[in-house]
Amino acid sequence: MRLVFMGTPDFAVPIVAALAAAGHEVACVYSQPPRPAGRGHRERPSPVHLWAAERGIPVRTPRTLRSDGELRALVELRPDAAVVAAYGLILPKAVLDAPRLGCVNVHASLLPRWRGAAPIQRAIMAGDAATGVSIMLMDEGLDTGPVLLEEAVPIGPETTGGALHDRLADLGARLIVTALAGLEDGSLVARPQPSENATYAAKLGRDEGRLDWRRPADELERLVRALAPSPGAWFELGGERFKVLAAETADAAGPPGRVQDGRLTVACGRGALRLTKVQRAGKAAMDAEAFLRGYTLPAGSVLG
Repeated sequence: MRLVFMGTPDFAVPIVAALAAAGHEVACVYSQPPRPAGRGHRERPSPVHLWAAERGIPVRTPRTLRSDGELRALVELRPDAAVVAAYGLILPKAVLDAPRLGCVNVHASLLPRWRGAAPIQRAIMAGDAATGVSIMLMDEGLDTGPVLLEEAVPIGPETTGGALHDRLADLGARLIVTALAGLEDGSLVARPQPSENATYAAKLGRDEGRLDWRRPADELERLVRALAPSPGAWFELGGERFKVLAAETADAAGPPGRVQDGRLTVACGRGALRLTKVQRAGKAAMDAEAFLRGYTLPAGSVLG
């Protein structure tokens, strides 16, 4: 097929790569505009933008798809389909209708569970036993279109957001190739999503990783896993921010936020959380034992 691909972050790179490897013509890539990044705050193209540029594939980075000029540019590409994966822009109806076979979305959840921007992290935070990838024909709603194909994966007690992200990206890359073939030859028929039991995966807030020790320990343990390795859960002490990359629940009790022993066990609203991997700003991540050799945090200390 002649395809347009719309995607921005690392999650989308294996997906567009799989399309190219399967013999599809990626006529153009759409991605979010370059953003300031790094210490110098220089504008940096997105991972999908870089992938396409390295292969000589034209890249467009509009801030909106609602202009007549952008619609004309898309129509002139004459795509059979547009594949969308974590793009970050709303597609108006005129854009959805432009490709011959429509716009096909690779979404990292089992719809209608976790529609929206952060399905991977929300599934872990909520304690879901499984998630997966849905290949969906897009409509004007937010992840409400009919589903062509889906596959589930388990979420284990040690699954992190980073590991699940990579697994679902690879799964999405495999499923989209199968889905496009079935869409083209008519062997796959999209089924409407049920309207009941839909949930919304809101975009992660800037301070959502702050560890609120008043919450139950099992909730905080899931938060740590969901946000590891990036952006990371964190707490503050003495004006310094500490990132927590791994933790486990523990049998201890005390005022929320108080360190209970010499093993970084912190009392929570219910139970306690033992911090097993910690990172200071500008330093390498290290396990709790190594961290405590270089930073004194005695029992009785109260974490912010």
